[in-house]
Amino acid sequence: MMAIDGMPLALLVNPSSAGGGTLKLLPRVEAALDARRIEFRAQLTRGLEHGVEQALLAIEAGEVPVVMSGDGLVGAVGGAMAGAETPLGIVPAGRGNDLARVLEVPTEPEGAVETIAAGHIRVIDVGEANGRRFLGIASAGFESEANRTANDSRLGGNLVYILAALRTLARWKPVRFTLVAGEERIRFSGYSVSAANSRAYGGGMFIAPAADLADGEFDVVTIGEVGKLKFLGNLPKVFKGTHVEEDEVRIFRTPRLELSASRPLAVYADGEHLTDLPASLRLLPRALGVLAPPGE
Repeated sequence: MMAIDGMPLALLVNPSSAGGGTLKLLPRVEAALDARRIEFRAQLTRGLEHGVEQALLAIEAGEVPVVMSGDGLVGAVGGAMAGAETPLGIVPAGRGNDLARVLEVPTEPEGAVETIAAGHIRVIDVGEANGRRFLGIASAGFESEANRTANDSRLGGNLVYILAALRTLARWKPVRFTLVAGEERIRFSGYSVSAANSRAYGGGMFIAPAADLADGEFDVVTIGEVGKLKFLGNLPKVFKGTHVEEDEVRIFRTPRLELSASRPLAVYADGEHLTDLPASLRLLPRALGVLAPPGE
């Protein structure tokens, strides 16, 4: 049974997140924790592997890991913590903060601290792609190429994702995808395949608006061939989730998926390069506790 009563926190801070903006928020987080007389220590991370290492050490020391960063470190730490009795805390401090958005963790540091102090734990599924774990959405195709472009940019905020999408679209050529889910084999030519544990990615793009973090299944979203102008016109719809009404969008649910493509493609999840195609994806049901407001 997960609980955090009286447990000290290990605040894992990514100093490079949000272009260094995370460090500017740290004093507010520390002040909010001090105001609530919550015992904690702050640890600057030196990358995803170091962050994961520090989180696991914190658990061994009887501390609750709290990640102060964007989706990359949150996903890496959360994936490594799958199956642990200790929950994960989140202080959103990145560019996208999509898992926090879906879990309704407040973006203001004081609100995030209040959520952690409340101690409510939501248990969610954890995804795997070729054995690499993730919490949000694993995508291959247009989205993964756009994600790579966004990561290479020095811009901040959601604008970086929009500009990355435009640059990717300018050079995009359709891909032939093959998906195997159970006894069903699907082949199509188009833009992308997304295996969604969560609903949003890319700074508030609701690619899988009906996805449930705790239902034990991916919402697999495929986007088939369509003209670039129409594709461009439909991009704003993704922020509302209404793109699913378009003929080129298909969605089905499955706990496992085999995915390959006609040319080399990366798989991105939680804003990071996870693996490459071909990929075997599966869900670990209800494997991680997260400190978050009560769900619906």
